[in-house]
Amino acid sequence: MITPAALQKGDTVAIVATARKYTDNQLQPAIDLLHSWGLEVVIGKSIGLDNNQLAGTDEERTADFQTQLDNPNIKAIWCVKGGYGTVRIIDALDFTKFKENPKWIVGFSDITVLHNHLNTLGYKTIHGIMPVSIPRATAEAKETLREALFNESISYEVPSDPMNRTGAAKGELVGGNLSILYSLFGSPSAIDCHEKILFIEDLDEYLYHIDRMMMNLKRNGCLESIKGIVVGSMTKMKDNEIPWGKNAVEIIQDVIKNYKIPVIYNFPAGHIQDNRALILGSQVSMEVTLEKSTLKFEN
Repeated sequence: MITPAALQKGDTVAIVATARKYTDNQLQPAIDLLHSWGLEVVIGKSIGLDNNQLAGTDEERTADFQTQLDNPNIKAIWCVKGGYGTVRIIDALDFTKFKENPKWIVGFSDITVLHNHLNTLGYKTIHGIMPVSIPRATAEAKETLREALFNESISYEVPSDPMNRTGAAKGELVGGNLSILYSLFGSPSAIDCHEKILFIEDLDEYLYHIDRMMMNLKRNGCLESIKGIVVGSMTKMKDNEIPWGKNAVEIIQDVIKNYKIPVIYNFPAGHIQDNRALILGSQVSMEVTLEKSTLKFEN
């Protein structure tokens, strides 16, 4: 996997919208954060565009992202927010110049489309907070994003969760938002789970949807060949009038019960304030004991 160049002070980061519109004109906290790290900022033309739910037309969002991809002076592209819409532009993007000059692509949620597409092409990306998240993000979430961008050492040690499965594993970290991973199967951007460590998180889903998506991962062979699972936040889950009978974590636990792999639950990443940066495509080692869980990234 190819690692984009570490950012240096004076480098420029572009903020763009690939999905839902961002018309709030409240980017100053994100801009101030980048400036505090010694970085310059370019605001993409998709910011402020309004096309119903989306940040402009597909053509406008594509053109803005393509401009930042092709500009060698842009060293990282930070997606402003998720929602839905990135999949509508992914096939129109040309990564030829990106391959000549790889740069960090940063975001989470709907940005899982970009993560998985680029990972299949052989490039690492950063799953982390987005500009819209900055006012509520924890200090740890912001600091780990800086560490990822500047290619500093990242290692996590988190308290043990009662539902964890102990063990150790090493492999490439892949994944992102479960709903997006589910939707990408059968496409050129589909996740490759073979011999990987899988990270998943989700937001605002019915519990039976979580079961359906996990069963889809299983039936696609994704769970057969993975070395471990890291489960982030499963936030604001919903149930029907007749309850499903299990919460999201219990659903995941039930689907993977026959796979003898280590599992970390309640990892601090996803649709939460403490959304710590993960370098997807990176080699990681995970160790789960009764006392704690660790996740270490190789540079």
